[in-house]
Amino acid sequence: MRLLLVEDDPRLADLIIEGLAEDGLVVEHAPSATAGDAMSGLQIYDLIVLDVMLPEGRQAGFELAKTLRDRRDNTPILFLTARADMDSRLQGLEGGGDDYLAKPFDFRELRARIRALVRRAKGGSSNLIRLPLGYTLDIAAHEISKDGKPVQLTPREYALVECFALNPGRAYSRNSLIERAWPEESDVDFKVVDVYVSTVRRKLGENMIETVRGMGYRLGRLEPGADQ
Repeated sequence: MRLLLVEDDPRLADLIIEGLAEDGLVVEHAPSATAGDAMSGLQIYDLIVLDVMLPEGRQAGFELAKTLRDRRDNTPILFLTARADMDSRLQGLEGGGDDYLAKPFDFRELRARIRALVRRAKGGSSNLIRLPLGYTLDIAAHEISKDGKPVQLTPREYALVECFALNPGRAYSRNSLIERAWPEESDVDFKVVDVYVSTVRRKLGENMIETVRGMGYRLGRLEPGADQ
């Protein structure tokens, strides 16, 4: 599998290239939107990992995504950026991106999102994740449903459940959850996390999220016979 990484931070680019190489992925690096545009025109990639703020400007990544879509390049695009506010996320997803991951990020989550996007592009259905209590999470649609009916969650509630779903065996501390669901805020109180977990449990069921004493929270256990 061949990926294009458009990232202007050479140190981060080297870490991503090295980490993905362990999974057998070939990653080619473009340090700017201009270089990424040129390389995408010369080579077919399975996925493009795209920063937003590049040497050409704060919107350069969004503009490159639009350029690619305008020329009917349907290569999956994963935005990987420090622009973590909700408006930027929506701008990226509505402007041609297939997924959006904020920095700082957990490398395991980056791997999971890459695999899901590539399999989805190849016609697979692995963008669907089975959850406890009969729910299904659709990474592509950013939606949780049961028996084919979507469940109404706020973006923050969805972000929490998706975080647990991507690493179902991992217990997340409250601080880790704040970094992922509130990346643009630095003064979120731990009690806010508890309130959101309680709300998710009320909407989806008490067993959706388990409390791990002394550690935090993790996804509840799947029902016997359910596939992850």
